[in-house]
Amino acid sequence: MRISVIFLASAALLATACNAEKGAANSSGPEVTAKPVPAPNNGDWSTVISKTPEGGFVMGNPNAKVKLVEFGSLTCPHCAEFEHQGGKALVDNYVKKGLVSWEFRNFVRDPFDMTATLLARCGGEASFFGLTRNLFTDQRDWVGKIQAADQAKLQGLQTMPPSQQFSTIADLAGLKQYASMRGVPRAKGEQCLANETEINKLVQMNSDAVSTYSIPGTPTFLINGTVVENTATWGLLEPKIKEALAS
Repeated sequence: MRISVIFLASAALLATACNAEKGAANSSGPEVTAKPVPAPNNGDWSTVISKTPEGGFVMGNPNAKVKLVEFGSLTCPHCAEFEHQGGKALVDNYVKKGLVSWEFRNFVRDPFDMTATLLARCGGEASFFGLTRNLFTDQRDWVGKIQAADQAKLQGLQTMPPSQQFSTIADLAGLKQYASMRGVPRAKGEQCLANETEINKLVQMNSDAVSTYSIPGTPTFLINGTVVENTATWGLLEPKIKEALAS
């Protein structure tokens, strides 16, 4: 099974695949003058969520002028920092108004990430964004539980078949109960953790991202299909969103 490559390369992925290039924003970007787009049934665009052909989940107006794609890893500290700094502002100021659609494509970089990702995707559109954003908020807690686990248990993971590997990691991190409290029943979570089709799909998504966009690390962003360089923080990304809205 192809997922074995993740274990073989996990140490290198942990060291290199989380984007550390932050830099500084040159400006706040132009003023946003675009008018909000009314959502269907007087609703809220942030509740409009669908799965994309590329394997991601997209929130917002499908015809938004700015289509933002985030390649993110649930174990990447910089991705968690982006969520902390900009997640709410992105949704409240741009997605809810129908100006920006936000697609999140998982870019899995280690076995712990794979475990959390399988659970985050398990409930589909109904719970994906809520659970993903919660996992970023609580990243230090659940990753810390894994890091504090008995080393013999962690080493033993590599001899287990995938159906047991990710279930065991989820137990170590307390993620089964965590997910069940956020819309993914425990029995369903167990099924998703052992879903080889979904596991291989996530591995293929990584391969596609690298071959198509040369993803240097996470988070990496696309605006209207083009990689936006050196925008790992909200302070750097928001001006680019404003520029795209003003163009």
